[in-house]
Amino acid sequence: MSAPEVRALKPTEVIMALGQIPGWGLSGDGEHVAIEKIFEFPEHSHALLFVNSVGWLSEKLNHHPELVLTYRRCVVRWNTHDVRGLSRLDFEAATQTDTLIPA
Repeated sequence: MSAPEVRALKPTEVIMALGQIPGWGLSGDGEHVAIEKIFEFPEHSHALLFVNSVGWLSEKLNHHPELVLTYRRCVVRWNTHDVRGLSRLDFEAATQTDTLIPA
């Protein structure tokens, strides 16, 4: 069984997919477009644990985000360099990233 084809989503597909992942928004444009979300934490150590969890997730998915870590926050940006835009993989990764935070 082969992996599904990864292709760039059309703008209408991006807007529909964004509606399914609350708190995520668009960042950048053209081939640098990404979806991003800011995660805030009570302590720096919690932010570090989150970054490590995203690292494990990205290895599992073989898809790697841009992470910007500051004292008590982390910005996560997903995009698919191979398609020079956004793919379904980015939205799946965002959905799984959200599951790393307890409800």
